[in-house]
Amino acid sequence: MSTAAIIVAAGRGRRAGEGMAKQWREVAGRTSVAWCLARFGAQRDIAPIVLVLNADDMPLAPGYRADPRILVVEGGESRSDSVRLGLLALGDSPPDKVLIHDVARPCVSEAVIRAVITALDSAEAAAPALPLSDALWRGGETVEATLDRTGLYRAQTPQGFRYAAILRAHLGYVGKAAADDVEIACASEMSVAIVAGDEDNLKITMPGDFDRAERILRGHMDIRTGNGFDVHAFEAGDHVTLCGVKIPHDRSLKGHSDADVAMHALSDAIYGALGLGDIGQWFPPADAQWKDAASEVFLAHAIGLARERGYHLTHADCTIICEYPKIGPHAPAMKSRLAGILTVSPDLISVKATTSERLGFTGRGEGIAALATATLVKA
Repeated sequence: MSTAAIIVAAGRGRRAGEGMAKQWREVAGRTSVAWCLARFGAQRDIAPIVLVLNADDMPLAPGYRADPRILVVEGGESRSDSVRLGLLALGDSPPDKVLIHDVARPCVSEAVIRAVITALDSAEAAAPALPLSDALWRGGETVEATLDRTGLYRAQTPQGFRYAAILRAHLGYVGKAAADDVEIACASEMSVAIVAGDEDNLKITMPGDFDRAERILRGHMDIRTGNGFDVHAFEAGDHVTLCGVKIPHDRSLKGHSDADVAMHALSDAIYGALGLGDIGQWFPPADAQWKDAASEVFLAHAIGLARERGYHLTHADCTIICEYPKIGPHAPAMKSRLAGILTVSPDLISVKATTSERLGFTGRGEGIAALATATLVKA
């Protein structure tokens, strides 16, 4: 069964304090938007991921749209309006299941996401929650009454639904503003299964919540950094391929595969971060099946191994060292190509170039070198 996700990021979060909206404030080195996209993006069976933005934030949309798995939609006046618009955006290719998540919950775990998806195999709707353990009072300056907490839960997201059912529920909902999508589902008499929530899956609401989220995210992170370096000599030809982009040139690069020196360096950086050797160990040059292979095969394999082990790419930086061809005019296309293969936003990719001031083999125009760094995070 196909699964899509909607990340609702159109609110302004006034209670979170002054300054920029809370989804754009950094927590443990990344915005809440980036954290949520990474958490859901790490689930390879979730696509597309609909990011619902405030109208004021839509200038940021092109950067996110560069990721083929991300669909950006402008939100509405209320949370329910934004969710409805996100649901309608999926109408051309409707999924079987849809997860709806608040961007204010950047600490959501893979375990919670998977629990909701699994529950939807047998339920029309499912949502994570935690049973109340504290005593409940009603009052003002003094306690007026104690309340029974039996059967009461603290709701969390993502809340999951069969797509067709929750779309009907949203389109038919009338009444007061709903607190969440479970309220809308219940109004249409949908049965919602409860799955185990997570204490760390907090919702950033007040200023102090940022500090707690920071501690959770930093405490859970396993950060790996790897470096890659590669060199290829020139030979007769009419183009070079760098970062998957074909660039006209009076010579080509010599290699067993397509000799994409930059993509080789980046692949090795990812393998290095994982402690899994290099391209040569996975794709031996003596093996004829890799003759003239497109280097995206290597890069896709490397990032695939990372995801299998629970890591996501948080940044990749590639420096190409050559006198010619000129890299600058092609750098945006290179970023976009790498981002597509790695299925991340282009703003996580850096491609730049330098010369060696006519020193050494690159300075003499005998070939091209590339240096790359990749950072992986398991959270």
